[in-house]
Amino acid sequence: MNRRCTALATSLATALVLAGNLGASAQEAQKEKCYGVALKGQNDCAAGPGTTCAGTSKIDYQKNAWKLVPAGTCTTIKTPDGNGSLMQGPAPV
Repeated sequence: MNRRCTALATSLATALVLAGNLGASAQEAQKEKCYGVALKGQNDCAAGPGTTCAGTSKIDYQKNAWKLVPAGTCTTIKTPDGNGSLMQGPAPV
């Protein structure tokens, strides 16, 4: 009986982990990289030249730094320089 309970618990735990991973993938699929909208130090990973990873943008609205935003909203986000962009802009000088 103990073996059956252990096997059942292991199967249930595996199913929960897999379901959790599928949920995260679905959420990521509903987001897009939006350049030029992140505030200083609040960009998501791999921003571009001059940055190494998340939180390394040097200035607000850095053109080569991106932030994940809900899909379809990037180009409607207002910034002091215009709107967010789906394309990477130049690094700050």
